Amino acid sequence: MEPPVLTETAHAKLNLALHVRARRADGYHELESLFAFCADGDGLSGTLREDGEIALRVEGPFADGLPTDERNLVMRAAHALQAATGGHLGADLLLEKRLPVASGIGGGSADAAAALRLLVRLWDVRPMEIDFPAIASALGADVPACLGSATIFGSGVGDRLETIDLDLAETPVLLVNPLIACPTGPVFGGWDGIDRGALDPLAWARGRNDLTASAMALVPEIEDVLAVLRAQLPQVARMSGSGATCFAVFASEAERDAAADRIIADHPDWWVMTSLLR
Repeated sequence: MEPPVLTETAHAKLNLALHVRARRADGYHELESLFAFCADGDGLSGTLREDGEIALRVEGPFADGLPTDERNLVMRAAHALQAATGGHLGADLLLEKRLPVASGIGGGSADAAAALRLLVRLWDVRPMEIDFPAIASALGADVPACLGSATIFGSGVGDRLETIDLDLAETPVLLVNPLIACPTGPVFGGWDGIDRGALDPLAWARGRNDLTASAMALVPEIEDVLAVLRAQLPQVARMSGSGATCFAVFASEAERDAAADRIIADHPDWWVMTSLLR
């Protein structure tokens, strides 16, 4: 009998707003962000191994060049959970890489979070018996938010999370990326250091992304993507994270889909994804 296959979606992360408040002495930045997650994202599947070995394969449209060793956050997450539980079970994992790499929508962090969720089920781990938040935090600043993949307000370096009474489920969104990698470190390094004020997560539509100018300096095509999105007359159009993915929020799926069709026709070299917020 073939072993059962478990699956998880590594939900694409959106920073609906991202305010940078200060640059810290340790090189990190004080942030305020409203995280939201799409129904769609990368796919992860896994089967149990009894020998304790963990193996990873990567397939999909954005698989080229991605490592399958400890440089991949999925492997780091798997080994961290295995060490924390003292377990002797392993897994064969398959990552279907559907989201662009270095694109500001939490791909690696979402993949790591999906690996933790999948392996907890595969290995029958009781989350209360381990320090699950500590494992997630050690993997990266966005991993704790990606773990629940629900709308949440983050502050600090993104590690202080606060549940918000804001129901965005089923909100139609359109994601567009010019397929140019936008490295996180240089984008943060190019922030102008001006604190433009706090983020009210309940009024996120009036917020901003303080990294947009810095990202545009590195990838000027982001300005073109935003201009095209805003021409579709969405409710909000903004860059996510450190770029280069931008998103637009629409009142209806029909409006979103019509906008997607126009953009695909005019810019066939761009990556476009329609989805709904969770």
